[in-house]
Amino acid sequence: MKKHNFFAGPAILPEEVKAKTQSALMDFRGMGLSIMEISHRSPEFTDVLESAVQNVRDILDLTDDYAVLFLTGGASSQFYMTAMNLLDENETVGFLDTGTWALKSMKEAAKFGNVHVLASSKDKNYTYIPKGFTIPENLKYVHLTSNNTICGTQIMEWPDTPVPFVCDMSSDIFSRKIPVNRFWVIYAGAQKNIGPAGVTMVLVRKDILGQVNRDLPTMLRYKTHVEKNSTFNTPPVLPIYVTKLTLDWIKSNGGLAGIEARNKHKADLLYAEIDRNPLFQGTVMAEDRSRMNATFVPLHEDHEKPFLEYCVRAGIVGIKGHRSVGGFRASIYNAMPAESVEVLVDVMRNFEKDFG
Repeated sequence: MKKHNFFAGPAILPEEVKAKTQSALMDFRGMGLSIMEISHRSPEFTDVLESAVQNVRDILDLTDDYAVLFLTGGASSQFYMTAMNLLDENETVGFLDTGTWALKSMKEAAKFGNVHVLASSKDKNYTYIPKGFTIPENLKYVHLTSNNTICGTQIMEWPDTPVPFVCDMSSDIFSRKIPVNRFWVIYAGAQKNIGPAGVTMVLVRKDILGQVNRDLPTMLRYKTHVEKNSTFNTPPVLPIYVTKLTLDWIKSNGGLAGIEARNKHKADLLYAEIDRNPLFQGTVMAEDRSRMNATFVPLHEDHEKPFLEYCVRAGIVGIKGHRSVGGFRASIYNAMPAESVEVLVDVMRNFEKDFG
């Protein structure tokens, strides 16, 4: 039975990317070696890394003002690395509190400078994106979480700001067009939208580095990794290769314009059924609904278990909601085909016929 992978992460990858990876695991480019065995300083891997960087530049129309880094440690390591590299003790960073990941990043940043909460949606269990707040001009930068996997919200319009953004885009990177020049740093764990777990992509403006007063550990200095092109230490070779393939796939599918249109179609299809079906209810305000993680609950608690059983019979996996929200969460990242969303919609309709 075909599986329809709605897991929030590690998440679905394009079929052609998996096929090419499978081949490279046995024999990479006719070398007689696995991609996992080759030196990270070999010309073959250097080509992979340079191609991945160029793909990022091509897709985002990224200028040479920015460095493209492939690091380890997950996006959680960037919670403190951004603050360590950008924020002095007497300076203040503004945070938009939109849930778990914003709170974790805020906690880490507070160890290196002052934290100012611009606005929060905690009052309604993070079911909306705050709007209409004021951003003081004396902030060093504003930290945002563009998409919230747990509660299912997404920033659809970037707030007006007199200072630059730093943004955690782990769960919606390369899913839509973004105004890159408004950001000092963009970071994203690959495992939700562009690759497997094990590599974190960081885009950073080179001219903002090296300006804090603290003495940073070598491995935690962005400048270290910029100067060594992400190879100061052995980089995660296989995850970078898979990410390169996924970026190839994005380019071949119309770039960000094509991917964004696909994502909008899938999200519109699913949310239309959530709103139509009398047995389910969305958990997020309509204008802030994520195109990556659709969260919804059954109107009758005793329907949760049988609906999950219906999903299992249809080959749907990873649909159970996060424990803090409950219900269901359909993660419909870039690689999710519309056909899988259609299967979920059909299951919801069949469930209505039997339980409505």
